[in-house]
Amino acid sequence: MQKALTIRKPGVAGLFYSGKKETLEREVAIYLESATQMEIVNRVYGLVSPHAGYMYSGGVAARSYRQIVDREFEVVVVIAPSHHVYFEEISVYDGDAYRTPLGDIPVHKELARELANKHPNLIYSSIGHEGDEHSLEVQLPFLQHVLGDFRLIAIVMGNQDHANIMVLADALTELLKGKQALIVASSDLSHYHSSDKANVLDNVVVEHINNFDEDRLEEDLQRGLCEMCGGGPVIAMMKACRNLGANKSKVLIYRNSGDVTGERSQVVGYLSAMIYK
Repeated sequence: MQKALTIRKPGVAGLFYSGKKETLEREVAIYLESATQMEIVNRVYGLVSPHAGYMYSGGVAARSYRQIVDREFEVVVVIAPSHHVYFEEISVYDGDAYRTPLGDIPVHKELARELANKHPNLIYSSIGHEGDEHSLEVQLPFLQHVLGDFRLIAIVMGNQDHANIMVLADALTELLKGKQALIVASSDLSHYHSSDKANVLDNVVVEHINNFDEDRLEEDLQRGLCEMCGGGPVIAMMKACRNLGANKSKVLIYRNSGDVTGERSQVVGYLSAMIYK
């Protein structure tokens, strides 16, 4: 008897984005149609995309995903922070697929297992992926709409310290060398400051990403000069992309939640960025 597939079901469909297929398809399409595409680049290695509800950050996320229209990848790696469960390791999803209202995305089981075997801090597990963790899930409908069929490696970082950043960056470099791969890092920026204060903090992130300087970004995060809930995923992605051949990094758009709601006293910052050659 064939073993039943292990599928990670949507945790925030109907909350962060529409739970109805047709509505979600239309919603994502509208965001993408409104997004600007940069000049043609040789190769896209990585993206940074926010993970708030689509009404707040969908337009920002779309700017990243607009850059990979008409491109093909052997595998897409999505790295996200854990919001609800703390664990020391980096969790590589061990199931068969991630589900959204747009369908099931198959996990690249061979590469996921190979990645998890590269270091003891990398675990082949569902920890961090279950329940209503939204940071990875909200990236997937955009990827489905733009790429159609693709295979996924889903990663949730527990501890985002320097050691884990280096473990993940080195392991991804080794795993993806010679492959046509995309690495997406999921992160929002500063949380619940005034809009003016958020702009100061978030401009530090913008500057370091535009300078392709992930080391300074990590230093300033540690010093409290900026904030990113997914700083570890972003820095690991940038390091891996550099190792794989990327030589440019560009912030495509920056906004905060006040730009949508009009409420400026407590905002959350969002940006999209592309790592490329």
